[in-house]
Amino acid sequence: MNEKIKNLVDKIYKLEDEIRTLLLEQQSNFSYKIAGKRIEFEKSIREAHKKLKTSLFYWFITISPKHLISGPFIYGLMIPLVIFDLGISSYQMICFRLYGISQVKRSHYFIYDHRHLAYLNLFEKLNCLYCSYAVGLINYSREVASRTEQYWCPIKHAHTMIDSHHRYIGFIDYGDAENYKKKMLNIRSDVQKEE
Repeated sequence: MNEKIKNLVDKIYKLEDEIRTLLLEQQSNFSYKIAGKRIEFEKSIREAHKKLKTSLFYWFITISPKHLISGPFIYGLMIPLVIFDLGISSYQMICFRLYGISQVKRSHYFIYDHRHLAYLNLFEKLNCLYCSYAVGLINYSREVASRTEQYWCPIKHAHTMIDSHHRYIGFIDYGDAENYKKKMLNIRSDVQKEE
């Protein structure tokens, strides 16, 4: 990898760490702490949140018609998402073992903590649960796909990608035929060494 690109990637990682630190500091503004998988608010904050919750009846009679109309299309995707989830999970369970690649941990991608927010009513919590599952599944499958790509075809594209996964930067340059075989084995080996 070009040294200038490597330096820029290192700067990006440092900035991402700084963002994570700032987000953790910001959490203290809302008076909650994380205890295992549970999020605990101070009692006064929790009580204030409960007062802000919209009743189910009021929420339902004030919902926008466009949201009601789009509901079946949104929730209709649940079946294909679950089938996709089963497929991607089975794929990595079988193939990653055969290739010597460590499996992607679901728990790193599927986070369901909105249920602890007392200001959300039941419908809002269900919507959050659905979105958390869908976004988690996409991120989980992206990591499975990126490990697969690193193992089988770690070659950059000629066209610029709008958003690439974090492994892409270390892939072989498009058109680098002379180094393809040598670099591919090293890149494949790198994904097999990951924990």
